Amino acid sequence: MTYLPADDRYDRMTYRRSGRSGLDLPEISLGLWQNFGGIDSYEVARAMLRRAFDRGVTHFDLANNYGPPYGSAEENFGRIFAADFRPLRDELVISTKAGWDMWPGPYGDRGSRKYLIASLDQSLKRMGLDHVDIFYHHRPDPNTPLEETMAALDHIVRQGKALYVGISQYKPEKTREAAAILAGMGTRLLIHQPKYNMLDRWVEDGLLDALGELGVGCIPFSPLAQGLLTGKYLKGVPDDSRAARNGSLQASGVTPELVAKLQALDAIAKRRGQSLAQLALTWILRDARVTSALIGARTVEQLDDSLDALKAGPLSGEEIGEIEAVLA
Repeated sequence: MTYLPADDRYDRMTYRRSGRSGLDLPEISLGLWQNFGGIDSYEVARAMLRRAFDRGVTHFDLANNYGPPYGSAEENFGRIFAADFRPLRDELVISTKAGWDMWPGPYGDRGSRKYLIASLDQSLKRMGLDHVDIFYHHRPDPNTPLEETMAALDHIVRQGKALYVGISQYKPEKTREAAAILAGMGTRLLIHQPKYNMLDRWVEDGLLDALGELGVGCIPFSPLAQGLLTGKYLKGVPDDSRAARNGSLQASGVTPELVAKLQALDAIAKRRGQSLAQLALTWILRDARVTSALIGARTVEQLDDSLDALKAGPLSGEEIGEIEAVLA
């Protein structure tokens, strides 16, 4: 059946400008890190992308090695894009990244010019695109000169294979250096994608200040702390949880002290008529320097719950203070 997007999609979302650029992003964007790979349900992934766009989510975020297996999230996205979104291409912001391991040998990882350019070429083929809107260097590489990595990003923009470039997980001083190098070549650093949530607040130690001064946007990933900031862990580690599998989230980290904090935060959320996940998203969007919160989703229902965070009003000063007391 031909996909026809909701007519009121842009009335259902609020958009924020990415730093001092001309690009607006939805307050919540959808990341395809988990649940969009080759081992996952194609139809569920397709339904989530459709629902997201129907609710005004115009930004879909990928990386070369999202899956599993590596590359399969981009391949699945390419199939869905061809089936449903190709006529809507100019209404979408599509991003991808390279910087983590992708293929064997010395040229399939980190931040060399060879790796970044080759990786983006592969990503474009997998997705069936001639360009992405944003291409990121996925993590700092201490073994490659920053000038080489930034020159590769500049080259990619000049080739027309990306409209904008970003970085991920760079510390404040390296962010300033990267922005200066790019500016010297005539390319602006558009956006930074750091890990940031109620339980991991390292960006508040200088990075948000740097981004504000530089006019660079911020799109935090893992705003729900890989599910910790949902109702799933309010009684400990359930058998069907990510932490129980001891993968990217470890069961040993779900301590009694953490569970007590989650329960206190959940009580605040309930008073606001929100789920814990919704409170966590409202909290991260409290800062005007945050352009968009990058969420993941496993089901359409989970996606809807996260997007419903935007229906609530902003946090009051008293509520922010109460949250700070819990997190202290």
